[in-house]
Amino acid sequence: MSVKDEIYEFCEKMNADPGHMEEKDLTFQVNLKESGPIQMVIKDSWITVYEDCPHTPELTLIIADEDYSKLLKNQLNTTVALMTGKVKVDRVDKALRLLEVVKQYY
Repeated sequence: MSVKDEIYEFCEKMNADPGHMEEKDLTFQVNLKESGPIQMVIKDSWITVYEDCPHTPELTLIIADEDYSKLLKNQLNTTVALMTGKVKVDRVDKALRLLEVVKQYY
């Protein structure tokens, strides 16, 4: 399964239980080093995936496909990933807000 397929699967899990996304509107982009960019928009307790990246992101992450896959499976500690440079973010405050939502779905 590709990391993009894993992203879609993870977002389906989030949409099946949207309560943790209430009032957490955020547009973010993940620049996967091998597969290219993909955007996700959390709005009105729903997450939508866009491969054509039509929105201006509030947060951008740069990460290797394998490492993002590990993050989705909670196999890579986010703090360690940030500290070691495995993931680069342009807005730490927004990244922490996103992490607060995502960790509810592990």
